[in-house]
Amino acid sequence: QLQVVESGGTLVQSGGSLRLSCAASGFAPDYASIGWFRQAPGKEREGVACISRSGRSLNYFGSAKDRFTISRGDAKNTVNLQMNELKPEDTAVYYCALGNAGCPLEGMHYWGKGTLVTVSS
Repeated sequence: QLQVVESGGTLVQSGGSLRLSCAASGFAPDYASIGWFRQAPGKEREGVACISRSGRSLNYFGSAKDRFTISRGDAKNTVNLQMNELKPEDTAVYYCALGNAGCPLEGMHYWGKGTLVTVSS
């Protein structure tokens, strides 16, 4: 059974940086991409960044485009999210998920439980 585990979430000051990691272990399904998503209190879950299984294709969504960087980790089925210039509005639970190409929300089939990022002003 596949397990997806996020780590790295913590409290950070506005303007600071944080690196999140995602590791998928167990039975490796046939997936096309790994993505990071986030859900702020009272808001819908939204995409942050997406990387193809090969690592050759990257996509960013919303305000993450200029401040966040997604990359494949050294270990198999691991992905990192480097977040710079963090703002209070980045406060959310960040989720990692595996699924279809381009990381459409409805096409992500394997989800982690999330890691909380809190950005203080």
